Amino acid sequence: MSCEEIIADLTARELLPPAQAAAIRDYERTRPFSLHYELRTLLYLGIVLLSGGLGVLLYQHLDELSHGVIIAGLVTILLACFLYAFRHRAPFTWQLAPPAGVLPDYLLLLGCLTFLTLEGYVQAQYQVFGTRYGLALMLPAVLFFALAYLFDHRGVLSMAITALAAWVGVSIAPTSAFVRNDFSSVDLSGSAILLGLLLLGAGLASERLNRKPHFAFTYISLGSNLALLAATAALFSYQRAVLPPFAAGILILAISTFLVWYARRTHSYLFLLMGVVYGYIVVTYGFFQLLDFSGGDWFLASLYFPLSAAGVVFLFKNIHKILRQP
Repeated sequence: MSCEEIIADLTARELLPPAQAAAIRDYERTRPFSLHYELRTLLYLGIVLLSGGLGVLLYQHLDELSHGVIIAGLVTILLACFLYAFRHRAPFTWQLAPPAGVLPDYLLLLGCLTFLTLEGYVQAQYQVFGTRYGLALMLPAVLFFALAYLFDHRGVLSMAITALAAWVGVSIAPTSAFVRNDFSSVDLSGSAILLGLLLLGAGLASERLNRKPHFAFTYISLGSNLALLAATAALFSYQRAVLPPFAAGILILAISTFLVWYARRTHSYLFLLMGVVYGYIVVTYGFFQLLDFSGGDWFLASLYFPLSAAGVVFLFKNIHKILRQP
């Protein structure tokens, strides 16, 4: 219900005097509108564009600048960002740290992106890591995890998890797959599922042990998405998948059930929708596989999608009741 509808309902039931109703309407009409999230989004976008623009600028003027000048410039930006963020950081705590300010927050992100640019440039020009691609990915993962906990930064934590996932993929896949661009014989679903489950466990442990419990959302959302996507790929793969389709389906249903339970516990729309969507995929796949195996009653199949659409409508209509504390 909108604010106007609530005021009208309370006034009609004589629970709200007309004078107070008029005062509330006037406040709602004239109160300032918050641009907090819009400005933060623009700042994030600006940092990404700045980092990408510097990379393009360096590429276009590579012949005019020496490698030493470029590396020195990147190192200067990197150190300036990290030193400023370090000087203005809040004292370390295992709980939610007080905000240090907008500028240190975004300069830390810029420093992390600059580090990736510097590492990629040094590797491209001097082959510092050689063919040890795993080491090149593990280095930013370790650094970003340390910075995420030191500065209590969930954005840097997401970058650390992404680097960790890339390191796992490079470590599992043979080097020839990257050299020859041939991934036809590589199956990463097993390692992705394992990493996703480990991230889920890390999120639950952070809540249970009360060590950065606000990081649990990032761990669980990224970990569950990774595990569910990998298990879904295994579900529809008949050849190279580590898990057979039946086991992949059971795993997806188990994680989906957990997400629905966790969504009710934390009142999270995101986790509820994730659990329902992935669960619906498995149920639909299993239903049509069963129909195909048994000879198929296609009249029943034609009713499946209208009935499931009605279920979706019911879900969105009662989503507040579903998320109510059990």
